[in-house]
This record gives sequence, C-alpha cells and structure tokens, in this order.
Amino acid sequence: MIDRYLKYERRQEELERLLADPVVSADQSQCQKLGKELADLAPIVNLIRAHRENERQVADLQKILSEKHDKEFAELARLELTALSASQAAVLKQLDELTNPVHQQKDQDLIIEVRAGTGGEEASLFAADLYRMYTRYAEAKGWKVDPISTSPSESGGLKEAVFGISGRGASKLLKWESGVHRVQRVPSTEASGRIHTSAATVAVLFEPEEVEIHLDPKDIKIDVFRSSGPGGQSVNTTDSAVRLTHFPTGTVVVCQDERSQLKNKAKAFRVLRARILDKINLENQAKATAERRSKIGSGDRSEKIRTYNYPDHRVTDHRIGFTTHQLPKVMDGDLEEITQALLKAEIDSQTTKG
Repeated sequence: MIDRYLKYERRQEELERLLADPVVSADQSQCQKLGKELADLAPIVNLIRAHRENERQVADLQKILSEKHDKEFAELARLELTALSASQAAVLKQLDELTNPVHQQKDQDLIIEVRAGTGGEEASLFAADLYRMYTRYAEAKGWKVDPISTSPSESGGLKEAVFGISGRGASKLLKWESGVHRVQRVPSTEASGRIHTSAATVAVLFEPEEVEIHLDPKDIKIDVFRSSGPGGQSVNTTDSAVRLTHFPTGTVVVCQDERSQLKNKAKAFRVLRARILDKINLENQAKATAERRSKIGSGDRSEKIRTYNYPDHRVTDHRIGFTTHQLPKVMDGDLEEITQALLKAEIDSQTTKG
C-alpha cells in the first residue's frame, strides 16, 4: 500500500538536489517554484517516514510476541501492537487525503442551469422543484446563491433557471449534478391518478476568471430589449434585458431579471464565459475517451443520472447504483447523503486509477 506514495519521497530528494545546484539556485524564480513544491511535499514525506517507523516497531513487537514471555508482558505488547495498527491506518488515510486529486481540487464558483425537459408543464414544475432543492441545500451549507436568470412557465413552474453558487466545497459536492433528472409522480392536473414521467436537465458550469476566457468584443453581438414575463406580459418599461450572441461558438445568453441593463449585461457575460469554458472542457473530455468511462459517468448533458420516484419516496442515482428512500428530505434540500455517496465513488475511482 505504501509503495504508491514513494514517488513523493523520490521527488523530494530530487528537489533537494536541484536546489543545491548553483545554476538552479542562481535563478530566483525557479528557486521559488521548486522551494514551494518542496514545502508542499514535506507533510506527505513526513507521513511516509512515520509509516516506515511504525512498520519497524510492528515488526519488533511481532518478534517479541513470537518468543516466550510472561503473560503480563505479552499482553502489553499486544496492546501496543493494536495501537500501532490503528496509527498505521490513520497515517494511510492522511496520505490519501493529501495526495488524492479529489481532495486537492480548489473551490470554484459555479453557475447552474436547470431547464424543463420532456413532460410539458409538469416538467417545468419539476424544474422549479430542482431549483428550490439546490438553493435550499446551498443555504444549509452556508453557500452564497446568486439568481441570474429565470423564465417562469404558465403553471407557476420554471422553463429555465440560471443561478450562481459559491462557497467552500460547493464545486466539489455539486459538480456531478449535470445530466437528465427524471421524475415519476402523479401530476396535480391528472384526474385519473396515473403516474407520469417527465424530466429536467441540469448543467453545472465552472465559472472562470476573466483571464481564463478571453472574449474579443468583435465576436459578440449585444442586443437590448424590454423584459417580459410569462405569457408575454411586460415586467419592465425600459430596455433592460440583454442578449449576447457569441459568433465563434454560436452561444446565446439572455438575462432579463434585473431592472438595470448594466446588471443584466454583467450577469450575461458571466454566463457566457462559463458556457464557453464548459464547451472547451466537454470537447477535451470527448478526446479523453477513457476519462469519459469513469465510475461516475461522462458528464454528458443527455445522460440520465437520477430518478425521483414519488410513489415509493425513492431517489436513485443510476451512475453509482445509489438509492435512498428519503425523497421528501432530498427535495427539501437535504442532498448530503447523495453528494457524499458521489464523492466517495469519485475518491474510490481515483484510488483505483492510482
């Protein structure tokens, strides 16, 4: 088990040799870079050496126990061996936390898009339920929710909702929500009580820094128009709504929830950058076919990832075969059981690859 971590110890020795080289040490920029890497490796290497020392002590105790000693001495040796075994397990867990790519991921702000899919008005009601579910979960976690754009339906549901979520751990726990979410329930308009199946799609986009995505003004068409609500009713008497069209990618973004054209424009550019970065990431994933066959799934927007079955109070995530019968709690924003199961599956997958 410990062998898979030895590369960090070898890298530390290599860095120490490089930093002792007069040619390298004369380059201040290179020296700082290598010095930072060396400092980052120190906790990992210390754990490797602690594990090695524990192994030496375990071998000594096992040798002692193989010899003849009085009962009291043997019992003390066994107790110490048990404690060392627990220490070994703790060290390996810490090593995994320090070296697993999942744990090393930095927090990123997200833009989440929820859209009604197949199922007509029932799909728009389900989209509204999902929007509420995510915002309630974010509130419970202490994350910031930033509504960007909504498009209400005639029934009081949502054709589309776009919103930002930021906070510690948000990107790590919500990044696997992209895909088709299917609901099975009896619509309130169904007199016969038949169960209908409808769907909504969720897209989780990582919000880039401005320096990550360069947008050439010549590539973008900006239109302004009057905001309107469901059924075409006007909700604003000024041209505050903004539509951005990015010609190279064909991406179109509309924001009209704010009464200020400047605010709508700023939010529209946030969404545009996130969608372009997402398009680049998806293209890169398509090339890395092995990565798309990961344990959790491809991240494809058309992939059916979860079913919410109301008659059985059941939520099933099809990618990892996880089922919970706590549907009311889930729809009220308690996603912890599901997100932790997905996180565990990701960690297990990375560990297997490693």
